[in-house]
Amino acid sequence: MNGKIFAIGDIHGCSAKLSLLLERLPFDPRHDTLVFLGDYLDRGPQVKEVLDQICRLRQEGIRIVPLMGNHEYLLLEYHKTGDQALLPYLRGLGLENTLESYGGASLSQLTALTFMPPEHRAFLNALLPYWETEEYIFVHAGLRQNQSLADQDISDLCEIREPFLSTEINYGKRVIFGHNAFATPLVTPFRIGIDTGATYGNLLTAVELPNLRFYHAA
Repeated sequence: MNGKIFAIGDIHGCSAKLSLLLERLPFDPRHDTLVFLGDYLDRGPQVKEVLDQICRLRQEGIRIVPLMGNHEYLLLEYHKTGDQALLPYLRGLGLENTLESYGGASLSQLTALTFMPPEHRAFLNALLPYWETEEYIFVHAGLRQNQSLADQDISDLCEIREPFLSTEINYGKRVIFGHNAFATPLVTPFRIGIDTGATYGNLLTAVELPNLRFYHAA
């Protein structure tokens, strides 16, 4: 890859912030790549609009790499299994905001995701658990220690917090992740965390690589 990579942290239905952030990125569509670190759904009010925006980028020929976050992972698990035990977790994650953004869809539509247009369902079903380049590993939550990338469990990739957050380990490549909201981006020799709590009234953040330049939208 000769172009730059722009990775964007957890969006959570913050469509206006995403629009502003995309406008601020010095993105060259001929060479550069946009990586979305997951968590498009829940908590924020404009989930449908967020998925519309990202699907439109792909339709326009922009090179995008959308990863799966824990919010998408749990929704798809419910979609596949219909396990009622997942509903309390989904509701605790702000599922009602997602349903409301699709015109007040009901819980009964979750198993088939019939409230979503086909392109949104296809988008969710095609999300990647991680993305790797020569220099970086992009993942939503983090990595389990002492396991190869191929052997990582998808639930860890989407949901892990400890010991990934508190232990500084060289995974062979710098890990770019979201999931854990920081007041400002976390930058260490082996990790960069760019979830800065957009859905909580804070900034939506992107990092430009390899230049390590940050961009924000409030």
